[in-house]
Amino acid sequence: MSSAEKIEDIAKRKGFFWPSSEIYGGMSGFYDYGHLGALMKRKWENLWRSYFLSLDDNFYEISPATIMPEGVFVASGHLKSFVDPVVKCKKCGHMERADHILEEELKENFEGVSSEELEKLIKQHGIKCSKCKGPLEEVGTLNMMFPLNVGTTKVTKAYLVPETAQEAFVNFKRQFEVLRKQLPLGLAVVGKAYRNEISPRNLLLRMREFTQAELQIFFDHDNVGEHEEFDEIKDYKLCLFPAANKQTGKVEEVSCWAIIEKMDLPKFYVYHLAKIQQFYLDILKIPKEKFRLRELSEEERAFYNKIHWDIEVELNDLGFKEVGGCHYRTDHDLSGHQKISKQDMTVNIEGKEILAHVLELSFGVDRNIYALLDIAYAEEKERTVLRFPFGAAPYDAAILPLVNKEGMPGLAGKIKDVLKAKGFTVFYDYSGSIGRRYRRMDEIGTPFCITVDTDSLSSKDVTIRDRDSMKQIRVGIEHLPMVLEQLITYRIEFTEAE
Repeated sequence: MSSAEKIEDIAKRKGFFWPSSEIYGGMSGFYDYGHLGALMKRKWENLWRSYFLSLDDNFYEISPATIMPEGVFVASGHLKSFVDPVVKCKKCGHMERADHILEEELKENFEGVSSEELEKLIKQHGIKCSKCKGPLEEVGTLNMMFPLNVGTTKVTKAYLVPETAQEAFVNFKRQFEVLRKQLPLGLAVVGKAYRNEISPRNLLLRMREFTQAELQIFFDHDNVGEHEEFDEIKDYKLCLFPAANKQTGKVEEVSCWAIIEKMDLPKFYVYHLAKIQQFYLDILKIPKEKFRLRELSEEERAFYNKIHWDIEVELNDLGFKEVGGCHYRTDHDLSGHQKISKQDMTVNIEGKEILAHVLELSFGVDRNIYALLDIAYAEEKERTVLRFPFGAAPYDAAILPLVNKEGMPGLAGKIKDVLKAKGFTVFYDYSGSIGRRYRRMDEIGTPFCITVDTDSLSSKDVTIRDRDSMKQIRVGIEHLPMVLEQLITYRIEFTEAE
């Protein structure tokens, strides 16, 4: 089995995710999260919120509608430019993205390549339909948005949002007025987006309905070369894959200060690149060798971006894949909305009229969940284990009475209630041998198993078992919440907790 097949198997068996409306055959590009997946997704989102909203006191989360009128997407450019190159089989009618069919055949990245060049490459390499091997038509384009008619008597043309970004842009002026009337102002949205993908694939990596976590940072363009906390990260080294290194594939470790001097990137942008990398390496515990920031060339990047670096994580079967990005969108969005809506989007700060520029920190939540599953999955001689970062695992701990008698279940139940009241996600399991229960918890990624045994009743302590090392220590019940919290947040090593 491939890595993707193993992940799909464990996801279905254990309750992470599966195709939506599965009993009706499912729909391509739509997935439902089961109980473990929903827990994990919520934890990832909360880690994201806690980290990125704490970067500035003037960063806030909003929760807008996901259906917006057509004018929004005229202003943003999506009606004109949010298209993918498509190719259709002359024989069976199967349609695919032209860059994807080339990627599958030639094992290269063709994102951003023009339709003309894609068509030339398809003919040059004699590429046929992946379904029936029939001949392909000329490369065309297809807008990926989902249109809607809203209303009954008076119909308004609208669209499901293809990104959460526009929700922040149309709310910017009012949020600026009701908050502190200061820049930078960050507006975060964690919510659904919808794209009519031509060929959804790779499970959670390319879906038609998906969740984004985005932070739009509005700032004065005159200050792009500064950030008041830049000195804190100036010597920090970023794992960069510049566009110039595309042929060699070389990733360079470069200090933030050297990036300013050699690559002519503004401090405001580089500071946030550093914070993104620290989130992945320090919070999500992604191995450094599996992480990189990839620069997109002018041809590759989105039409609204002046500077664009993708966040990429290496997956077992698929190599490096995008899980997010850092985009300098300039004033493209606010100027577009100002023009189409006829509403003034400038703000006044101490007598200075400013049309804010935007730095976007964008993350695909589902892609990040898949990446964590892919990296965490391991098969050992005696067990299958998911080594999730502790803070992102569905359950923080499992409570296990050694046997289902002699007062152990009662004490275990009290410990469960105390930990749940403290905000921990815990699972209570009394069925089967203790060894079998350990294996069940390993397979769903639970970091710690807390076992109540005969000695616990008299000595008021329990055994904690570490998922990764399988080592065990004794901890007093009264200290258990504090010890567990310190272990999950990596403030102490497991052997220090005893």
